[in-house]
Amino acid sequence: MTATLEVRNLQTHFFTRAGVVKAVNDVSFSVNRGQILGLVGESGSGKSVTGFSIIGLVDPPGRIVGGSILYQGRDLAKLSEREMRDLRGNRIAMIFQDPMMTLNPVLRIDTQMIEAVQAHARVSRADARTRSRDALGMVGIPSPEERLEAYPHQFSGGMRQRVAIAIALLHNPDLLIADEPTTALDVTIQAQILAEVQKLAADHGTALVWVTHDLSVIAGLADDIAVMYAGRVVEAGKAATVLDTPAHPYTAGLIGSVPSRNQRGSKLRQIPGMTPSLLSLPPGCAFRTRCSRATSVCEQEPPVGEVTPGRTARCFHPLESVAA
Repeated sequence: MTATLEVRNLQTHFFTRAGVVKAVNDVSFSVNRGQILGLVGESGSGKSVTGFSIIGLVDPPGRIVGGSILYQGRDLAKLSEREMRDLRGNRIAMIFQDPMMTLNPVLRIDTQMIEAVQAHARVSRADARTRSRDALGMVGIPSPEERLEAYPHQFSGGMRQRVAIAIALLHNPDLLIADEPTTALDVTIQAQILAEVQKLAADHGTALVWVTHDLSVIAGLADDIAVMYAGRVVEAGKAATVLDTPAHPYTAGLIGSVPSRNQRGSKLRQIPGMTPSLLSLPPGCAFRTRCSRATSVCEQEPPVGEVTPGRTARCFHPLESVAA
């Protein structure tokens, strides 16, 4: 079966005056129909740039310099802008972290949503309005008929995010990329949105890439997980397996820093040091300067190895509890 999305050795670099920033450096993963992949990591790990690369929204001085992005067998990196416009917002949709990247501040919500519907579907304005109203109701906006006539500034930040999510779901896309979409929402609405995207994946076969730093969200949402650090995937596998028994020391550090995973009254376990600058990464493993398991061999580039069936890690010294 052809995967809905298959990313192979993707490289997205930013060519700045200070040097080349390798924001995405040899990233590979795949998402099948109806599958949810969690793409996690610290800020600056390259997960958001990976999402922008997939949907073709990397602006200069950044550009894709290598690899392929296969959507149902078609390489998105080789499509023209016209061909990408036909797919973007229709078969491939993205929910941005900042809703004002989606919403025009001088147009009413109904104008923006109706245009989004009619851009890809031959329906009447009345039908497009009905679809828009139903989408607002689906994401928990009260009185959706009235709210269609409002402007973005009349919504709170969380409400604007819900509108942006509703726009992304208008066409029941085959592939949905969500970049920290529930950060501004309270936990009740967050749970509602998560339930809706899970239903979308189950009922319509939508493949979902959920970009986040929140491991608690991923634990209850994703089927698979890919952990990114310094522009690379350092561990990938089934979400439950990776979160329960991490193989890469960085993954273990992320999990250990979550308060709910520690005993009451004990100090949080921090990952020492800071994320290295992508302009001057250390040779070999980028995590070795922060890793308690690092040895001289880590000055070489670590290979991607299968530590258990279906789970890979980019590490010379995976945790013994997993590798044994």
